[in-house]
Amino acid sequence: MKEKNIVIIGAGYAGVHAAKKLAKKYKKDPSVSITLIDRHSYHTMMTELHEVAAHRVEPDAIQFDLRRLFNRTKVNLVTDNVTHVDHDKKIVTTELGSFPYDYLILGMGGEPNDFGTPGVAEHAFTLWSFEDAIKLREQIEKTVQRAARVHDEKTRRAMLTFTVCGSGFTGIEMVGELIEWKNRLAKDHKLDEEDITLYVVEAAPTILNMLERRDADKAEAYLVKKGVKILKNAPIVEVKQDAIILKSGEEIPTHTLIWTAGVKANSDTKDYGMSSGRAGRLKVNEYMESEDFEDVYVIGDLAYYEEEPGKPTPQIVEAAEQTGMTAAKSIITEISGGEKEAYQGKYHGVMVSIGARYGVADLSGLHLSGWFANFMKHIVNLYYFFGIRSGYYMFQYVMHEFFHTTDKRNIFRNFTTRYGNVLWSIPLRIFVAGFWLVEAGAKIWGESTWKEATSSFSNVPKLFNGLGEDSWLVGSTVRMPFEWLQTATSGASEAAEATEWATPILSRMPGIFQWFMEIVLPTPEMAVFMQKMMVFIELGIGLAILGGLFTWLASAASAGFLVMFTLSAMLGWDKVWAIPASIALMNGSGRTLGLDYWVVPFLQQKAGDLWYGKPRSIYTDYQKASSKKGDRKKVS
Repeated sequence: MKEKNIVIIGAGYAGVHAAKKLAKKYKKDPSVSITLIDRHSYHTMMTELHEVAAHRVEPDAIQFDLRRLFNRTKVNLVTDNVTHVDHDKKIVTTELGSFPYDYLILGMGGEPNDFGTPGVAEHAFTLWSFEDAIKLREQIEKTVQRAARVHDEKTRRAMLTFTVCGSGFTGIEMVGELIEWKNRLAKDHKLDEEDITLYVVEAAPTILNMLERRDADKAEAYLVKKGVKILKNAPIVEVKQDAIILKSGEEIPTHTLIWTAGVKANSDTKDYGMSSGRAGRLKVNEYMESEDFEDVYVIGDLAYYEEEPGKPTPQIVEAAEQTGMTAAKSIITEISGGEKEAYQGKYHGVMVSIGARYGVADLSGLHLSGWFANFMKHIVNLYYFFGIRSGYYMFQYVMHEFFHTTDKRNIFRNFTTRYGNVLWSIPLRIFVAGFWLVEAGAKIWGESTWKEATSSFSNVPKLFNGLGEDSWLVGSTVRMPFEWLQTATSGASEAAEATEWATPILSRMPGIFQWFMEIVLPTPEMAVFMQKMMVFIELGIGLAILGGLFTWLASAASAGFLVMFTLSAMLGWDKVWAIPASIALMNGSGRTLGLDYWVVPFLQQKAGDLWYGKPRSIYTDYQKASSKKGDRKKVS
């Protein structure tokens, strides 16, 4: 067979899927070569750009190296800029070389469409690439940082106003992330969260027009509840450096406009000599083949194919993947024979995340909102990695989304975060809590009763028959091994029994502890009281550790008592493991599946505000001093 060269331009969703399909088909066929050209050495997960822009995840979370995606495949990777496509000679020219092709796939995607609005190119921030996300993130952080030092209220308010133009997927997901990020921004720069204002400006009379109204209305209600100001029927006619002008003439002071109003075809293709449709997208037939040139295929957002009259393929990930697969199958048919398959879009729904913990989704008629919608979005993203056969990046996605986030910015809030390293201590916490509860139970019911009742499930009801005679809570007999125990009991038989029980323990007790006990517990009455108190202390430690309430204090008490009990021979050395286990639990272990998740931050905030007052970015105590001074003058 004559050698066939397949060249793919663009490593987006569509390009990667096409390359994967072709590489799998011709894995063992040396007569077919596949070259993937992109200006970057990585594939960007475009649907998660807003997470990077709003500092939910780090940049590498959405950047997938092409070598990791195509290692051990026959795909040749080229990082370069395409400068020209010669359809007559079938050569793709880049800045550093040229590549002949028999079949060409164009998958360069789209770019933001400013519709010729004055000032957008100069002053607005877009969100259509990895670089855009980094640039926007830096703009927001630096703007808030500068605003925190500005005294002029008008300027300060404009700097802390962030405006999103457009209410599609990108715009709403971006403002959703800002809702959750603004708390951290305010805290880091000693501002009130209310100082930061968020706008969504939409030219249409409704938002999220790709959704059914009931889903869109839920999203809108959530945004309004979170304080987002939504302006509808409000086209932007001019963008200034510090304000935007609406068609109505209203001016909104803002130093950061995020433009997500539309998408058009990649401008690199304007010189390719191909027919274009709406927004500059290149026209193709049902096999994703160019209407102008044979053996040239267009996929993803760049392709314009009307599935129904006036209804082109949507610019969504599912469509990109499916157009890529259709083009790959068409080329396989050309090379290997068979009948081409026409494109048939199979879309399973749409999902919009509004921050990490809320979203709306329509999955083939199944309408979801809140936690479940965002959960399904994660499932879809994980399935995407399955589709491109990348277990490595599937694992990385899970780590970034569920274990590396902060400020409760994932669907499980902070319960799964690794930053406290506490998730994996839950089994240990339960084990240590169980140790203390067993110790307390044996003392409450008495060793013999407890042992019998816990020997099997059928005997558990015996715990409800009352306390045993050897319970630490019954009578006034001292059951702790202190030296005066030998003479503290009332009867001779009791004294002899106590002496027989205590002597072997006392012989192992360090002298310093005997001395300490004599000072702390000078009388039998005090010993009996402390004996009963110890039961409740052990029970309290166990319950606190189990429930994750004040876990640091409970774990510290656990370690302290265990050291004392072990060295005083009240506890066998076989249980010394509980000491390092208790110390390990002092690392905030109650903040995962524990009450400390809510209690500790609440107490920290209240105590801090009460003792220190509320931190501010700008202090104006001199105004108070001047006011007091003026009051004194009036009085005098």
